[in-house]
Amino acid sequence: MMKLIPFILLISQTYFTQNIAQNLESTTKKLLSSAPAYAANLSIYVADENGNLIYEMNGNKGLSSASTQKIFSAAAALETLGKDYQYVTSAYYSGTLSSGSLSGNLYITSTGDPTLGSWRYDGYKPENFKQKLIQSLKEKGISTINGDLIIDDSYFDFQTIPGGWPWNDLGNYYGAGVWGVNWRENQFDMQLVGGEIKKVNVELPQVRWVNEVTTGGSADQSLIFTSPHSEVAYINGKLPAKSITVSGSTPNPPLTLGVEIQKWLEESGIEFQGKITSTSQQKIAGENKLIIPKNNLLLEYKSPTLDKIIFWFMRKSVNFYGETLIKTLGKEKKNEGSFEAGISYLKEFWKGKGIHSSMINFADGSGLSPQNYVSAKAEVQALLWSKKQPWFNEFFEGFPTQGNGMKMKSGTMKDTKSFAGYHSAKNGKKYVFAIIVNNYQGGNISDALYQVLNILK
Repeated sequence: MMKLIPFILLISQTYFTQNIAQNLESTTKKLLSSAPAYAANLSIYVADENGNLIYEMNGNKGLSSASTQKIFSAAAALETLGKDYQYVTSAYYSGTLSSGSLSGNLYITSTGDPTLGSWRYDGYKPENFKQKLIQSLKEKGISTINGDLIIDDSYFDFQTIPGGWPWNDLGNYYGAGVWGVNWRENQFDMQLVGGEIKKVNVELPQVRWVNEVTTGGSADQSLIFTSPHSEVAYINGKLPAKSITVSGSTPNPPLTLGVEIQKWLEESGIEFQGKITSTSQQKIAGENKLIIPKNNLLLEYKSPTLDKIIFWFMRKSVNFYGETLIKTLGKEKKNEGSFEAGISYLKEFWKGKGIHSSMINFADGSGLSPQNYVSAKAEVQALLWSKKQPWFNEFFEGFPTQGNGMKMKSGTMKDTKSFAGYHSAKNGKKYVFAIIVNNYQGGNISDALYQVLNILK
């Protein structure tokens, strides 16, 4: 009798797995036969925690996955850079210092810290950087700066936006680009009342606004259009007549930081009469980049550790973080801080983990580009590999809990939805899964996918 027990358990598990697969099959086919899915494409892959296939439909098919693609960037960054990796922002001075007067320039440079001036981290907010910078100047006895303030944003290349991003995304906060020196997540918040611009929380140097907003309705239906280095910004669409705040992407974060530092100097009684510029601006003007005297260090300011950055990257789906990670990977592994180098490394990384290269046709690190094509099977393979790594807890902590109560990363674009994650069923069975649907038109797209995934509960 005792010999029969394992056999009976095996039969029971096999029957249960087959039953789950049948339910997934029928629910998925029901979804695809619905009117909103008339012209839709779908990729789904479900495995158990050991990687054994439970169910798939078009598992190898590459689709635009939107933000579930972030799992690839996050895991590769944790493995390559380490969870304790920190970005560094530094301040230097040139020239001579005598009797409190600096006859030279003040330089701010960075390794691309995406958290510099962010509001998300205790101890790393804009006022914290201000306090450290001003303190470093006063400790050196500097009361007058007779040179310029130069923001050296040359750590990464000049291209700040990945190729393939839609124009109507670029100016909105989720379309912020990546610079060698970033500030406040390269985002500005603008208050409008009755459609009129009343206040912007940071200065956007030299920017002129074209405002064609109309009022009506109860929700934000506006779009902001800005582009890197541009001096023209445009907002259109419809906003409620009441006071409302909309967020956009800063067209020149290094200069915005420079203007803010200038105010800090004035508030602290440090005289500054020079101009504010950046190495990007010098490049545009055809000027030669000035060499920073690295022996004149004033401040070394470190970011939160990478595990904390990954938490917010996954939890709030911060596209800007993903693209910064891509450039960082390119810089660290290929000595080239570009999107091209970073994406090349990301593909090589996951190909080295056994994922077929045709299923990971990346165009960026966040999933915002519609030129990304990723399969559900590739996402599950990445999740299974990540589960075996020592940093998995930090990785998984960032996964949000979705509307159906399951903890999983989501992705959303026009007529596109995806989910990928891990789930423990009530009976203790553990699943790793991904589902992607493109060109689903009308209806509640999230609820449609929840009906499939709820089978795993």
